[in-house]
Amino acid sequence: MSAAPETEGPLDGRTLIKDGWFMEKNQQWPGQANSLEVKEVLSHCRSDFQDVLVFESTTWGKVLVLDGVIQLTERDEMSYQEMLAHIPMFSHPDPKSVLIVGGGDGGMLREVVKHTGVEHVKMCEIDGKVIEASKEYFPKQSTGFADPRADLLIGDGLAFARAAADETYDVIIVDSSDPVGPADGLFSKDFYANAHRILKPNGILATQGECLWVNGEFIEILLKENLAPFASAEYASIQVPTYPSGQIGCCIGRKAGATSTLPSCREPAREVPADMDLRYYSKDMHQAAFALPAFMAKRLSALGK
Repeated sequence: MSAAPETEGPLDGRTLIKDGWFMEKNQQWPGQANSLEVKEVLSHCRSDFQDVLVFESTTWGKVLVLDGVIQLTERDEMSYQEMLAHIPMFSHPDPKSVLIVGGGDGGMLREVVKHTGVEHVKMCEIDGKVIEASKEYFPKQSTGFADPRADLLIGDGLAFARAAADETYDVIIVDSSDPVGPADGLFSKDFYANAHRILKPNGILATQGECLWVNGEFIEILLKENLAPFASAEYASIQVPTYPSGQIGCCIGRKAGATSTLPSCREPAREVPADMDLRYYSKDMHQAAFALPAFMAKRLSALGK
């Protein structure tokens, strides 16, 4: 998730570090900010799309920041990566072909290739500088790039989805930044319509779904309008301490199929292997993610899916 804070001209991420503290302030979550103490700045550059900053924090490990917004820390990255990847992957009975849109830090790819039945993973990331930063500074995050089943494309995810063939993928995972800047098109009805088209019957789409404390109306629109072609449209909650309000969501939908498979993704369709390298995701966490606070559950109950 990334969106530049209010500033004139291109953001310089270093200006957000003052008196040894990085402060994430953004117009998308007014009236609040998140700070991490900086031990050392490791890398800073501007790509064709955004400001890319990597620093070592005092208590959360190395941190990746895009356009002034924290994308991951080594300490809590597994909560977001494992849940956004494994909720859709385990909701499918036998995923063979997977598309990842975004996810340049490599975390989604790392998790997807843990599924031994997967035969091919296409990954489309718009910003090659993010991939370079991950490979250099987050080696545990970027292990999936070396997997022979991975096929990496540096390009626009919206354009890729428009050009892809019908019924190609079992699972599509969209690990995008926030709906401004380079990721804006990934939240459009056009993208969701094409994602539905290129999924196989009973296929699953999971997208970064924003924060229920801040973006309730936007989440409702995503589920009601963008996921309208899908047989199900649900929201799963993920706790990430270093994200705004400590929470982010996964919007997930299943394409209808000829089988009698229930459309909901609330229950895993397969057993979670005991030897799978997991630090956060489990069957219990999968189920619990769909238990929402009463105010949000009421808001989404009227959607009828």
